[in-house]
Amino acid sequence: MRSEAITFVGALGAELSARLEWPAAPPRAYAIFAHCFTCGKDSTAAVRVSRALAAQGVAVLRFDFTGLGKSAGEFAESNFSSNVADILCAAAYLRDHFEAPSLLVGHSLGGAAVLAVGAGIPEVRAIATIGAPADVAHVAHHLGEHTSTIETTGRAEVRLGGRSLTFTRQFLDDLNRHDLLGLVAQLNRPLLVLHAPRDEVVGLDNASKLFLAAKHPKSFVSLDGADHLLMRVEDAQYAADVIAAWAARYLPSPLRADDDVQAGVLVEETGTGAFIQLVRIGEHEFIADEPQAYGGDDAGPSPFQLLSAALGVCKAVTLRMYATRNGLPVDHIAVRVRHEKRETAAGKQDFFRAEITLSGVLTIDQRAKLLEIADRCPVHRTLTGDTHVETQFADRR
Repeated sequence: MRSEAITFVGALGAELSARLEWPAAPPRAYAIFAHCFTCGKDSTAAVRVSRALAAQGVAVLRFDFTGLGKSAGEFAESNFSSNVADILCAAAYLRDHFEAPSLLVGHSLGGAAVLAVGAGIPEVRAIATIGAPADVAHVAHHLGEHTSTIETTGRAEVRLGGRSLTFTRQFLDDLNRHDLLGLVAQLNRPLLVLHAPRDEVVGLDNASKLFLAAKHPKSFVSLDGADHLLMRVEDAQYAADVIAAWAARYLPSPLRADDDVQAGVLVEETGTGAFIQLVRIGEHEFIADEPQAYGGDDAGPSPFQLLSAALGVCKAVTLRMYATRNGLPVDHIAVRVRHEKRETAAGKQDFFRAEITLSGVLTIDQRAKLLEIADRCPVHRTLTGDTHVETQFADRR
């Protein structure tokens, strides 16, 4: 997996700082993570959840809202509505450059934001929230005694999360314009609500209200022992793993319907590295590459290593089938295959050397027969027989 720094223009015209967490293989889907109130895209929860989803094949865009973290713009000019609009801008960026998001994940006020915007992104298939308030105006509690100052003078400097931020009257006014529970009732998307029972910042009753307002399918997971910010790595990782597992049933399958992988092996570039390829075989997938000596990244086995593996597997399976069928006392089979190119009178030729190790009490005749059987395996016969390879262009849809 890799993390790529990107920027896009937010709702207020400022350049927003973001990171796109890429899975090792081509993404099965894209997601957006919205961070908690005054936090940032690099919070523990944001990073852990994004990377856990990437490990499940989902590319995740996490970004700093306007005026926060490394994003440009004035925080004093932002509000909950602009946060919601920033998410729409993030979705537009993904749609224009890659693919629209299928999943939205939000933490605390970011959770409220993804609930507010969910129905506005038609491609979204599912939404998950962590410690989200049921009422956007709940955020005003963070401002404490500064609220009266803001209402009286129009602005106030408030220190939150180790930083000083300017809040204005428009920020407070905007909070009261949103009926979050009403939006949740009309969401029409699968919803996962995660909340810590002992959350001292956003009480558990908020999760209950969100869950009751939502229509099925909906799920609730208790983050027992966690704090609001998921500061403990194990809590953040648990939330991340749960979201990744839950979202899997609502996201596109890792295998696209038009791949027709059951009819053969599909190999396609991942878009990362010089030569890294994704190999799909039925429901299985893995990475292949070239060694660094050949300009690759050594991210996976090379083509000849895969060919050697096919030969080794075929010999081992053929030996096991024969031993079982004939009642031979073979306890364990190991096959090491080496490949090299040799200069011959006819030019360079490929040589495969298979070294077989058998464990078990076998006679000399039995071992000789097994060696003979190993050379009859289908892959061996294919490599040494009259093999033909036909290459043609396939129609792309």
